[in-house]
Amino acid sequence: QVQLVESGGGLVQAGGSLRLSCAASVRTFTSYTLGWFRQAPGKERDFVAAISWSGGTAYIADSVKGRFTISRDNAKNTVYLQMNSLKPNDTAVYYCAAAWRGLGLKTDQYEYSYWGQGTQVTVSS
Repeated sequence: QVQLVESGGGLVQAGGSLRLSCAASVRTFTSYTLGWFRQAPGKERDFVAAISWSGGTAYIADSVKGRFTISRDNAKNTVYLQMNSLKPNDTAVYYCAAAWRGLGLKTDQYEYSYWGQGTQVTVSS
């Protein structure tokens, strides 16, 4: 069982930055690929980024490429999402999720077995 707790969301002006954190309660953090997804009001949950168990490979959605970076600290059982140059359409609830590492990097939310409760990010214009 994996428990995930996100933090770091908030209100920021357009052009600003936030760093989201997701702490995992699990014995074998390196058994999991970690991902970030987001869901804006009235919209589907969308893939944002994923990172392999070692941190050596990452995949970023085109919509945020060049602005967002995913990283993980396996010693701290934590995954991060650094968000720069934020835009109003980045406003959403951001979720972290974990998938068994044997599946590789996945963009499909249905491949992820464990989810955090989400953290709200609001970008004002």
